[in-house]
Amino acid sequence: MEKTLREYIEERIIPMYDRFDAGHGREHVRAVVTEALRLARFYDANEDMVYTAAAYHDTGLVVDRKTHHLESGRIIRVDRELRRWFSEDEIEVIAQAAEDHRASSDHEPRSIYGRIIAEADRQIIPESIILRTVQYGFKHYPELDKEGHWARLCEHMAEKYDVGGYLKLWIPESHNAQGLARLRDIIHEKNRLRKYFETAYADVCRSYLR
Repeated sequence: MEKTLREYIEERIIPMYDRFDAGHGREHVRAVVTEALRLARFYDANEDMVYTAAAYHDTGLVVDRKTHHLESGRIIRVDRELRRWFSEDEIEVIAQAAEDHRASSDHEPRSIYGRIIAEADRQIIPESIILRTVQYGFKHYPELDKEGHWARLCEHMAEKYDVGGYLKLWIPESHNAQGLARLRDIIHEKNRLRKYFETAYADVCRSYLR
């Protein structure tokens, strides 16, 4: 990997994630970068392009949550520093990969880079997903009481992760299929899901009291 590219991204891009909610902080972007680079080894993909797309994929959150994937693409296109390492065509592919990562996207990723970033971003670890959902609820819906957060969790799990949900998987070499199957088992057992919610809710409450 190009050393100066890594230095630029580590110094200028990764710190942006300190501004975001707990589910989209440095730990998240580091995990996406690591998984994206692992998946890239199965394909004829440029490692520097994969690394860059993964590092920038959520930067659009500085502008807007709803359209953050599009804003991430815009940030990539206007970053003149990236011309030090990539051609205009390569930058466009990187930008499209960031735009295509969102689970609720209305179209399939346009390249293998988009598929890799989308898959790496899924990170289907049931405990982590449930915790991130509660964390997001605390930040964006502070008016909800405990039962309100529970209802929101159930709705989100059904809409996104259950059979027929909008989340799609793209790379067979990822571990997400197993994670999704396990999460669906939890979703279908409300008492079990409630136990995970109680643990996550208590953890988030403690973090807000610090």
